[in-house]
Amino acid sequence: MANLKIGRMVLSMCQTNCYFVYKESQNSGTEAQAGAGKETDVVLVDPADQGRQIYEALKGKGFHVSAILLTHGHFDHIWGANELRKLSGAPIYAYEQEKEVCENAAMNVSDQAGRPETVVPDYYLEDGELLELAGMRFRLLATPGHTKGSCCYYIEEEKILLSGDTLFEGSVGRTDFPTGSMSSLVRSIKEKLLVLPGDVTVYPGHGDQTTIGDEKKYNPYCQ
Repeated sequence: MANLKIGRMVLSMCQTNCYFVYKESQNSGTEAQAGAGKETDVVLVDPADQGRQIYEALKGKGFHVSAILLTHGHFDHIWGANELRKLSGAPIYAYEQEKEVCENAAMNVSDQAGRPETVVPDYYLEDGELLELAGMRFRLLATPGHTKGSCCYYIEEEKILLSGDTLFEGSVGRTDFPTGSMSSLVRSIKEKLLVLPGDVTVYPGHGDQTTIGDEKKYNPYCQ
């Protein structure tokens, strides 16, 4: 038996949530595995900054980064991606419509932030594509609006949604950066996210976790 767990690091000047998702054996914790020389595979979502810091912190706890998922290409979600990929060997995945933002420092606003950065994912995915990584199943849900290639990752079996900057507790992502569109964002939320079960836990790119049910009730953008 195994339990799915989600850890979080809050990184970059934008206080971005960087999540690591893994399955932990009920019979042995990660610390015990580390002591025994065994590593637990994790899927890292949005390496916001300091790729080496992420790598060393996880490795020190007995984790191995086996895949990197991007919810979108803004600077505060990719600044650590290239370094983390180099150190871990993990491939990077993103939604195919985010290519322009990922690969252009002006489009991902990193040049305006003072540290120009681009990232070329190893794999560009289609809407609805299912990834089987580290013993878990992540389905990409295309949710354009924050950027034209913004997406969420849904772990249906565990009722978990990694929402990036599409949906926050009581709010939504800004749409005034390149390729953003508020009308597209609201439509994405209503058509792709609010149709999910109310007890789905939402892990956003910034701020605290919430649920689909609570956002239906209290989020003004979901009304």
